[in-house]
Amino acid sequence: MQSFRGTGVALITPFNEDLSIDFDGLTRLIEHNIAQGTDYLVALGTTAESATLSLEEKKQVKQHVVSVNNGRLPLVLGLGGNNTAAIITELKTEGILEGFDAILSVSPYYNRPTQEGIYAHYKAISEASPLPIIMYNVPSRTGSNMEASTTLRLAKDFENIIAIKEAAGDMTQALRLLKDRPEGFLVISGDDMLALPMVSAGGDGVISVIGQGLVTSFSSMIRNGLEGAFAKAYQAHYQIMPSIDLIFEEGNPAGIKSLLTQINICQDHVRLPLVKASEDLKQRIGVYLKTL
Repeated sequence: MQSFRGTGVALITPFNEDLSIDFDGLTRLIEHNIAQGTDYLVALGTTAESATLSLEEKKQVKQHVVSVNNGRLPLVLGLGGNNTAAIITELKTEGILEGFDAILSVSPYYNRPTQEGIYAHYKAISEASPLPIIMYNVPSRTGSNMEASTTLRLAKDFENIIAIKEAAGDMTQALRLLKDRPEGFLVISGDDMLALPMVSAGGDGVISVIGQGLVTSFSSMIRNGLEGAFAKAYQAHYQIMPSIDLIFEEGNPAGIKSLLTQINICQDHVRLPLVKASEDLKQRIGVYLKTL
């Protein structure tokens, strides 16, 4: 579980102009993060535009991430959805988890299950998964909130449910998790803006979007927070804050792809129904980067 303290990044999927996967760009992104201090990598999360990738493309991305990483950092695989049976089938597919250390599984979206339904969903995944599970609560995207009581119940009932990526944007809910979590259970921020405040309250780090672009400054900020050097950490936090606003202004991952383009990692192409960041936003991201 200590492998997942600190800064994890939700890797984008770079695309070429014809919207095929840009594997060279993905290699540069991985190497950039490893060299600059990221603690672990998350492949095929929602930031990866996984909803628009075919099964074959997902297989290729997984294999590429595992190959390029070559055992250097812990790897987490995004594997979730709103069809519990389909997730379980995928978990039982031979070789699907090879090279990964844990799975990140989002709370069911669109269906809007009850708290009991969310509990039963993760119970079924827990019983089927050979790897540790990081749950993911992001009500702004799923349409339903996994309440603290449900998260804590799952954390206490299933040993292989090791963490929650909490992105409700609600510090009160985060504090309830931190107050009552079982020993060893990780509370990880899924919100870049609240990552350091959650760490300050006893959280274990973040799975970040901006972290894959501003790697050194962001991962150092989280590391300083975990070590109790809060004055130094918050100095960095206030410098990074404008970039977080910018990259989410027109949606994710259009903003972070624009930033990554401007630091020569990859192009900024996205697949429909997403569209590229506007020229105005690109310019403002460029101005911000020049201030660093």
